[in-house]
Amino acid sequence: MSSPRTNPTPPPSSPLCGGRARKIYPPRPDLPGPLPQDPGTGESRAGLRNYSEGKLLERVYGTYKLMHTNQTVDFVQKKLAQYGSCSLRRMGVMEVLELLDQLVDESDPDVDFPNSLHAYQTAEGIRRAHPDKDWFHLVGLLHDLGKVLVLFGEPQWAVVGDTYPVGCKVQKSVVFRDTTFEDNPDTKDPRYSTEYGMYRPGCGLENVLMSWGHDEYMYRVMKFNKFALPEEAFYMIRFHSFYPWHTHGDYRHLCTPHDLQMLPWVKELNKFDLYTKQEELPDVEQLRGYYQSLIDKYCPGQLCW
Repeated sequence: MSSPRTNPTPPPSSPLCGGRARKIYPPRPDLPGPLPQDPGTGESRAGLRNYSEGKLLERVYGTYKLMHTNQTVDFVQKKLAQYGSCSLRRMGVMEVLELLDQLVDESDPDVDFPNSLHAYQTAEGIRRAHPDKDWFHLVGLLHDLGKVLVLFGEPQWAVVGDTYPVGCKVQKSVVFRDTTFEDNPDTKDPRYSTEYGMYRPGCGLENVLMSWGHDEYMYRVMKFNKFALPEEAFYMIRFHSFYPWHTHGDYRHLCTPHDLQMLPWVKELNKFDLYTKQEELPDVEQLRGYYQSLIDKYCPGQLCW
């Protein structure tokens, strides 16, 4: 894994919200690997992300059913227009993190506690494994902040859960694919129901419309506010919920070599996003000072959301 490049542009300090035919690479069925490993034990834990049984399954299935019915090309384009200007309100990162004390992710089959605690669990796992990469520690803290959209009034199906491209055939690894898309109009539209749909082979993930959710929203907040983080950080945030791609190897036919170069970073975040979920909760008061120092370094002050 190569060292990340540093973005030399510092975040803005202004109190005002200011504005802002590739080569074909065929699918690589040899690339999908095993489940990510627990960073503490080095062992795969197949018990997580169980979508066939469990006490939370009914809630999880209902969330994905609504998502897969309503997430269309038209819907995603409207959400990009609605939130792309980051003009809802101004808040600091810690303010948003504290708002997530009120949010339990209804698409998550593994945990039933507030998302703010999961943010610290992920960040601390990364900090232990990568003590020299403070920017990566911050990525762990930031990665789910886009879920604040639920507290802005969006339904959970439009914010949480695994993401996937709209505008092309839904691949087999998408959660509940066989039973949740029958009422989605795009699956019956010939423009969107083929392998490539509205895209060209090897067009690049940056040119793909992903199902709308917290990944894309947080990525756009980071870009708008010019977070002083390396490219890898932006990429990890944008695609960390794209499990059909980073864990199951689908949608490679849309990727460029650069997408595949970034893939190990997304997988590295995923290890800690997934395997630091545990009932033992972090001492937030003890950790707050360290993470505030990272916020002050990379994305200080009041930000546009």
